Amino acid sequence: MSSSVQRKRIRKDPAARRAEIVAAAAAVALAEGLECVTLRRIAEELAVRPGLISHYFPSAEDLVAEAFGSAATGELDRLLPAERAAPTHTGQLARFLARTSGEEYDAISRLWINARHLSRYRPVLRDRVARQEAAWRGRLQDLIEDGVEAGEFVTDDPLTVAVQLLVLLDGLGVHANTATPERPAAVLRMPLTTAERELGLRPGTLDEAAG
Repeated sequence: MSSSVQRKRIRKDPAARRAEIVAAAAAVALAEGLECVTLRRIAEELAVRPGLISHYFPSAEDLVAEAFGSAATGELDRLLPAERAAPTHTGQLARFLARTSGEEYDAISRLWINARHLSRYRPVLRDRVARQEAAWRGRLQDLIEDGVEAGEFVTDDPLTVAVQLLVLLDGLGVHANTATPERPAAVLRMPLTTAERELGLRPGTLDEAAG
């Protein structure tokens, strides 16, 4: 009689399995780029058959878009939670800007650059990039509008301020991923300087609030 014991195969709930696939794809996207998100590669990551991945994502393009969306949403929720994580709106903005620099943020910057480039040729990804841009813009605009209502910020155009800050962060992200690593302090501080100027804050306020 054989002494081997056949392992009982555990069937995961479809929602849990799908979430597991997306999480694995997002991790690969952040570490290696969206080009590496393939049905076979994610199957290898999860030690399952490629057919299981294609059951949930018949098109690799859908999985790529979902991987980017998951990574971008997760980063937004970490950097700028929908529920205020700081006592004041000024503190919330300061924490957001403080977290959008350094090697940890450079990874998501690379992913955005990667996604925007690929989205020129991939309609599904292009739609997801547009949705994520709207989500980031809307979250930051909401924070600024709440700060105006609370009397902490002064601006007649929260949307424009939000877009200005995101453009600066995108630019710094691109610069961080070039062969010129030097980033002077004044350049790194451009988002804070702009926010303080556009929102009627005393210079240095955001540095103090992030402290």
